[in-house]
Amino acid sequence: MVDDPKQSRKPRTPMAGRLLALDAWIDSSVYDAGFRLREAWEEVTVFFRRFRVEGWRRGLVEVASEGFTMGAAGSVVLLALAMPAFEETKHDWRMQDDFAVTFLDRAGNEIGRRGIIQRESIPVDELPDHVVKAVLATEDRRFFEHYGIDILGLLRALSENVRANSVVQGGSSITQQLAKNLFLSNERTVERKINEAFLALWLEANLSKKEILQLYLDRAYMGGGTFGIAAAADFYFGKQVKDLSLAEAAMLAGLFKAPARYAPHINLPAARARANVVLSNLVDAGFMTEGQVLPARLHPADVVDRGKIKSPDYFLDFAFDEARRIGRQIGVRSMVARTTIDLDIQRAAEESLEFNLRQHGTEYGVTEGAIVVLDTNGSVRAVVGGRDYGESQFNRATRALRQTGSSFKPYVYATAMEHGFTPDSVISDGPINWNGWMPKNYGRSFSGKMTLSTALIKSVNTVPVRLAKDHLSLTPIVELAKAMGVESPLNGHKTMVLGTSGMTVMDQATGYNVFADGGFAGTRHGITQILTHSGDVAWDWERDAPKPVRVLSEQAVAAMNSILVRIPEIGTARRAALANIRSAGKTGTTQSYRDAWYVGFTGNYTAAVWLGNDDFRPSRNMTGGSLPAMVWQRLMTYAHRNAEIRPIPGIEHPFVDPAIAAKALESEKLRMAELAAEAAERPAILSGAMTQYLRDLAQALHDAARRDAPRPPDTLSAL
Repeated sequence: MVDDPKQSRKPRTPMAGRLLALDAWIDSSVYDAGFRLREAWEEVTVFFRRFRVEGWRRGLVEVASEGFTMGAAGSVVLLALAMPAFEETKHDWRMQDDFAVTFLDRAGNEIGRRGIIQRESIPVDELPDHVVKAVLATEDRRFFEHYGIDILGLLRALSENVRANSVVQGGSSITQQLAKNLFLSNERTVERKINEAFLALWLEANLSKKEILQLYLDRAYMGGGTFGIAAAADFYFGKQVKDLSLAEAAMLAGLFKAPARYAPHINLPAARARANVVLSNLVDAGFMTEGQVLPARLHPADVVDRGKIKSPDYFLDFAFDEARRIGRQIGVRSMVARTTIDLDIQRAAEESLEFNLRQHGTEYGVTEGAIVVLDTNGSVRAVVGGRDYGESQFNRATRALRQTGSSFKPYVYATAMEHGFTPDSVISDGPINWNGWMPKNYGRSFSGKMTLSTALIKSVNTVPVRLAKDHLSLTPIVELAKAMGVESPLNGHKTMVLGTSGMTVMDQATGYNVFADGGFAGTRHGITQILTHSGDVAWDWERDAPKPVRVLSEQAVAAMNSILVRIPEIGTARRAALANIRSAGKTGTTQSYRDAWYVGFTGNYTAAVWLGNDDFRPSRNMTGGSLPAMVWQRLMTYAHRNAEIRPIPGIEHPFVDPAIAAKALESEKLRMAELAAEAAERPAILSGAMTQYLRDLAQALHDAARRDAPRPPDTLSAL
């Protein structure tokens, strides 16, 4: 008998039924959703097929369509530009650095402090009302109303600047200024402004308004080497910020714009005039009445007499980085650091840069510069990171990566010397093609075969390229540059041979100092000792620092220096030549004259000079042999005054050889003759008789001046 299948089937459980129901619901829902999407898409398609506009409406639609397209593309571009800036937000940027360092010069005199600002942060709620209002009225009166970027403030500042035909108001909000202080540099580039705007929005999204204002008041540079309004109140007025009068608060609020220009211990009249502007801002913003600010106008603030000694702030920033690195190694957070700075050379470097930029900056279309001076034993004697620390705390000497041009060539030639070449080795100066790259010489001509010595002195481009391509490869050049102390990331591209890789001024001085120190690297230092506040020596350079290492053989050093000393004598750097002292160095000029370098050394010092513009704007045909060489020459003339002159390694005599001097003079006469020949081809402006009369008169005056001139004073101003 066959069993009934209906009788043998097992009964369905409640769970199985629910699962089947769920499966059916999902299946039907997916089908229904797909059906509805197809219907919706069909309706949209039908609508746009029927959508036709004519006349002015069509114009509006086209403009809106293009606007949406460009807006979307622009948003993508802006976001891509801002992404690197957001990387800075990943570290613990909220924390104030917990190092506290008091810096001494070589003689043991205090020259500044860095780290914890020596004063506790005062909460915004505990600050006097007139202090907060003075800052807001001057820097960002709509601070509590906008979301990081004040559009109305920007329009107001633009209107006032146009009306005054100069920059009298800034449009950046306090949040934007804080974003720049926390994460960015002071370089004036479009990329930085985009990053600043994005980071301002990021700060607004992650912090309260009071937190933003608190950080701004605690981190802003206030002149005199002080950071934060609490430290400034103590430095300028000898009191706590809670005890500031309205006149004193107005003076401090005026420092945020240009702390060096309005620092009251340097220029009290300018500080008082600026404070009066702040008081007017309080009235214009509606924060106070004229009657309330009148007593502060009638009785302006007085300051504690701090003298007019200028703090070497760029050097202190560099030394603070070194102190923190050492402090982490030895476990010391609060310390006294004895530095290597020579304040006379520091002031001479600052003076030389400012003097030459004032004299020739407009002529060459250049506004900024940076200098580093090293003793040949590696001691950092001076760091100039820009013209005005109060205007810009961005240290161009240690942080700016600028293309080096031909000043990179000595690294290539030094590598060649280590691989068996000599100054007399012959290489062809002819056309060369390196995978489609065909570099040309400055004069767009070729000279055939020449020695390496001649090629470097004349700064020929094809020869170092041929060395790298046919004889060395790029790897050993990069390795030697790093071994010589270059910390900047080298791009390793074939064009690097001609200086397209960005380097800092500090790296250039460090690398060239290897030539001045006989081939040894690892000697650069800005601190000689770390002391506890009780006077115990916690770290000593001579005892605890890694020992120098030889990276260039004596033969390579002697070969390189025998070439480099001729560049100031008969090469591209004759404006850098020192009177009666042999020096060595190399010029560098980049594409479109955006960067100009001169890096040179004697047996005593190495100095690197860079000149350019923060926004990478080209100069007016400024080469490394012009203004940078002049800055270097003025500085080094002062540095060697009354110094015991030491010879350059590999160069027997430290003083100018009469034969070399005569050859240089002959070369100069030949150049002058060529210029005279060119002038002879042009029509004369003066008659021959008048020209001769003026020449005789000039010679007579020159002879009389030489007879009657007193001995020049032994000061920097006489240089």
